[in-house]
Amino acid sequence: MKIWAFILLVLICCEGIAQQRRDDIYSSFVLYGKKQQFDFELRQRVVAYTFAMQPDSLNEYKFESACNAISQFQLRNDTIKAGLQHLFNRYPLLEYDTRRALLEATYAVYPDEFVGEVSAALTTDTVPKLFAMAAAYLFRKDSSISNANMLKIAMIDQFPEYDSNPILLELEKFLNNHAAQIRSSTPDLAVLFRHNRNAKRKSIYSIQRWDRDQPGIAIVQNADGRFARHADGRLMIFEQLARSASDLPYFITNGSTPQGVYSIQGIAVSKSQLIGPTPNLQLVMPFESRWQQYFQQPDSIPWDSSQNVQQLYNLLLPSAWAQYAPMQEVFNAGQIGRTEIIAHGTAIDPEYFKNKPYYPLTPTMGCLAAKELWNTTNGRLLVSEQFNLVSAFSATPGSKGFLFVINIDHQHKPVTRADLEETVRRFEKE
Repeated sequence: MKIWAFILLVLICCEGIAQQRRDDIYSSFVLYGKKQQFDFELRQRVVAYTFAMQPDSLNEYKFESACNAISQFQLRNDTIKAGLQHLFNRYPLLEYDTRRALLEATYAVYPDEFVGEVSAALTTDTVPKLFAMAAAYLFRKDSSISNANMLKIAMIDQFPEYDSNPILLELEKFLNNHAAQIRSSTPDLAVLFRHNRNAKRKSIYSIQRWDRDQPGIAIVQNADGRFARHADGRLMIFEQLARSASDLPYFITNGSTPQGVYSIQGIAVSKSQLIGPTPNLQLVMPFESRWQQYFQQPDSIPWDSSQNVQQLYNLLLPSAWAQYAPMQEVFNAGQIGRTEIIAHGTAIDPEYFKNKPYYPLTPTMGCLAAKELWNTTNGRLLVSEQFNLVSAFSATPGSKGFLFVINIDHQHKPVTRADLEETVRRFEKE
């Protein structure tokens, strides 16, 4: 198999039969020799060899794969920077997939160096998603009101009917509201805990920061309303990263995990070597599957297609939370077309991210990734927050429930037990 095709293959999530015994979990991909071989192929054949070429219509697919690898593993060097520049020089001639991969790689690893090139792409691109990616890059560089207005004017000029395009509508909301949202107060978590206890639903809360460079944590609430705890009474917490490798906004493919409500459909095992063989939680977003599946309604009851799915989604939340705009991110992202976000472990070598705030957690393509550390000699798990999370969720009857992704504030530090214990304790005293 060609190595660039292999890189894409190992990024794909696939279902399998869940393994439940921790001691049975094994990955040859994490072995020292395999890691060294993978790293060589990645850096030399996928990136350096490709960027030594001049892009043309016959080899362009290799550049797309190289850009995907650069984004996922956050690779930077002079060869990569020059290679991206060569691609920008022929940007109008590139295929859509190559342009998308180029903008994603640039967003991921060069936040300042290609402002002029991305500005040029913004003014010439006629594809809404690519325009949105370019606008996100420029808005991150300059989030002032004046720059946001300039980007909106460009959008209106290039897409006069933008208000009928879901991704451009979401871009407009993002430009208008993001700065205020990260400063706003999150509704009371205890109200959400109470709502799910009353509904008798199993729930997982993935608690994050607006700054997705900071690791978050997950906690598990059983259907009876009680939270999963250790034998000594301590609240169980599980380290989890909601940052994608690119950290593009939530409404763009491969962006960081959107906030909102995900439907837990059960447990599976991925065939992706980068995700690894630890059981994962299969999640469904709004619009990703049948609504009957998302809302976990029995197949024996016919689905009424005239129902207002927005209202049904809002009923999964208390009123104050349904009115809190960030909790609509997953609904809007699903309507745009985002799919395949799950909660999984990782077999990616964390050393690719050793200088990042979230180390040793590893980013993905937008999924929720729990911390896992592997023995590189025998291929066995040393640490698995993912296995512990799935075990805690599976400790009570039922394999379905709902998962809530929530940014609690904009502090630039990891979420910790202390951020949640007081609220959980107050709720449990009711």
